[in-house]
Amino acid sequence: MVNRSPRALQWIARKRLIWVIFFVFALFCCLIIQFFKIQIIEGDKWTRKALAQHQRVITEPFKRGLFYSNTSLKRGHPETPQAFVTDIPKFHLFSDPSSIPLEARREVADKICSVLKIHGIEAQNLRQQLDRKTRSRRLALWLDKEQCDVLNQWWFPYARSKKIARNALFFVQDYKRSYPFGKLLGQVLHTVREDKDVNTHQSIPTGGLELVFDKILQGKEGQKQILRSPRHPLEAGKILCHPEDGADVYLTINHYLQAIAEEEICKAVKNANAKGGWAVLMDPRSGEIWALAQYPYFEPSNYRKFFNDPRLQENTKVKAITDPYEPGSTMKPLTMALALKANAELKKQGKKPIFSPLEKIPTANGYFPGRSKPIHDTRSHGFLNMDLAMWKSSNIYMARMAHRIIEALGEKWYRNALQEVFGFGVKTGIELPSESLGMVPTPGKLYPNGKMEWSVPTPYSISFGHNILVNSLQMLRSYAIIANGGFDVRPTLVRKVIREKRDGSLDVLLDNTVPERVKNFRRLLEPEIVSEVIKAMKYVTKPGGTASKADIHGYTEAGKTATTEKIVKGTYSKKDHISTFIGFAPVKEPRFVLLIAVDEPEFKYTPGIGKNQHGGNCCAPAFREIGLRTLQYLGVEPDDPYGYPVGDPRRDENKADWIKETKALKELYQQWNG
Repeated sequence: MVNRSPRALQWIARKRLIWVIFFVFALFCCLIIQFFKIQIIEGDKWTRKALAQHQRVITEPFKRGLFYSNTSLKRGHPETPQAFVTDIPKFHLFSDPSSIPLEARREVADKICSVLKIHGIEAQNLRQQLDRKTRSRRLALWLDKEQCDVLNQWWFPYARSKKIARNALFFVQDYKRSYPFGKLLGQVLHTVREDKDVNTHQSIPTGGLELVFDKILQGKEGQKQILRSPRHPLEAGKILCHPEDGADVYLTINHYLQAIAEEEICKAVKNANAKGGWAVLMDPRSGEIWALAQYPYFEPSNYRKFFNDPRLQENTKVKAITDPYEPGSTMKPLTMALALKANAELKKQGKKPIFSPLEKIPTANGYFPGRSKPIHDTRSHGFLNMDLAMWKSSNIYMARMAHRIIEALGEKWYRNALQEVFGFGVKTGIELPSESLGMVPTPGKLYPNGKMEWSVPTPYSISFGHNILVNSLQMLRSYAIIANGGFDVRPTLVRKVIREKRDGSLDVLLDNTVPERVKNFRRLLEPEIVSEVIKAMKYVTKPGGTASKADIHGYTEAGKTATTEKIVKGTYSKKDHISTFIGFAPVKEPRFVLLIAVDEPEFKYTPGIGKNQHGGNCCAPAFREIGLRTLQYLGVEPDDPYGYPVGDPRRDENKADWIKETKALKELYQQWNG
């Protein structure tokens, strides 16, 4: 052992002290550096982790915009808001599995399944969610307030007894679409899926107006910060930002008239034993659609059933715009309008007109240039004028008019008039997806099979509604042009779009009710043309016409029926038809124009009634009933108070509208045709 002097020992002690001081200083420096790193460099990261243990930010739901009925139709009656669809509060059940002890999870899961009546695989899945290593797990969706109350009544005492955080189970409020009128307007409205977009939390539309106005209907979620502890419920917390509800869409559809239309089109389809049918009711001046009914129905609240069954998917479409068809005889008033327009055009050029409405025109011979087979009428007529041709629905007479138009003004003029005046081959612009353009043949253009769209006989076929495809709304718009005196009209389903702000003020995003909208509609036909066509159309619903069952007793009306063979496997079917009737009432200042379509009515003949598939039998009665109930709802006074059926005490043949004229026309027909 080395003996050291006291001085040496003192130096060694000092050296050790210096090393201890240096070590402590270095350790302190490390702590300062670590503190700087945690507090400054990684401060946000550790703050978030700390808050995650004690705080949680949850989303506050918003209400998706609603659709409202048009309650402004009855004059003198105040508008009262009536929603077609509403958002009702529902709740999603969530858990914080990390806050629930392992030994309590089975009991918690069993109780939840018992209250919510969950069994089998669903119960197993719920139990598995409670074993996940997470601070938030969704257990059940779309619970009612009553279910939430039952669970809370059990959970709060249970959590207190087990010393579990009260909000280890919690509910998040949401809103779910509900339909006060059930299936009413189903195809037009459509719905939204129960599962939402995982990123935006926005609803996912299935189609219809929900899809078209999705961006406008969407709202914005709010946020609330809550404290995670046994004593703090989710209801208490700091609002970080308020939710913003979506804008509301005020429709032109009236719920009362929609119910009438759905009821009557259902009757028409069932009476005809048909595949389906639809009815469209529209204001001929403004283009506001008051009812758009279709049968079979689509139930928005049960949308999965329809989209999961290929047989029911057809019922989700609005066939009035998606399914083009050949219009048949409903084209004839439009052909007459174009013939009269051709007269006016030739007059401007200083040339002779192509015909006179009173002219006696031979119609026994149905042979026309370019056709290997003659055109036929349902019965042979020797001679007809314009009124007789409309009354008897003559194909040959209409083909004569088309032939004269082509000879005088050419194919291009005729084809352009079909598109520029009546809008065939052009979308109406209705606020619904998947509208069909239809098809108007074009001279010089080829079909995919290499054949010419427009050949020599094409205009003759078009004149009575063949070789042209239209959708129902295009046809309805065409008749509206006749009904409103010759003005353009743009169909619409929307009156206004309004967003209500948090302060109660209203932001009008769209307003189709402004007078300027209708005032800007240009004139397409001269008044004398439409009055002449309407006069001829009035005979159709009178005795001897093809649609006497469309006569609205007590009111005047005008219209036209059609029974069109459908193309099946490339050829015209003799048993499959689409039958229609389009008309308007009253004749002077019409309040509505209405289309009735019945798809594939049963092919049969009933003694005393006639052929079931004819539009005059399967469609005209629905027009009469919807028309009458609409006029009564609107408070329109009868303009033909003596026009009632034989045997009705109100009937007076000497005063009833168009009875004398019909008798005179009948005498003229017998004089010309024996």
